[in-house]
Amino acid sequence: MSDPGNYAGSADRSIGQLVASATAEMSALVHDEIALAKAEVRQDVKRGVIGSAAFIAAGVLLLFTMPMLSFAAAYGIHNLGLGLAWSFLIVAGAFILLAALIGFIGLRKFKKIKPPEKSIASAKQTAAVLQKAKPHPRPSIEAAAIIERSGSTLSKKGVESAGGASGKGKADAVARSTT
Repeated sequence: MSDPGNYAGSADRSIGQLVASATAEMSALVHDEIALAKAEVRQDVKRGVIGSAAFIAAGVLLLFTMPMLSFAAAYGIHNLGLGLAWSFLIVAGAFILLAALIGFIGLRKFKKIKPPEKSIASAKQTAAVLQKAKPHPRPSIEAAAIIERSGSTLSKKGVESAGGASGKGKADAVARSTT
């Protein structure tokens, strides 16, 4: 094991200097870790954007091929001996059935969506705890101090009309006159 006293310059440094040095090094380490995390996140976001753009381009190309495939299917059915109009109606009917099937699957998935029960329970629990909590008592403020801070003549008239009431009564009068 090494002796900390053997390091060069360690005898010259006080405990305060050592703590300051450790704090500065720790701060630099934290800043470097944050910079590294930012760089990693930036790289992941860039990859995600490129991947999303690729999926969007593939979707657009697939969308553009749908009319061509529809015409090919209709003309293929026509070559089997059916009239051209009937061939196009069969292809259109197939698309309608496919859309209905996909819509039905989507509807079933939407019906399975439930409210976030854990979050609601946590929010209710927090609300219950906050309702039971008593507010920190605040010192009462004299009516004269309130009047001085507000600078309102209406407040002064309200206190004067309270006529000799206690400080709490004066404060209530001020509160009523300003609302």
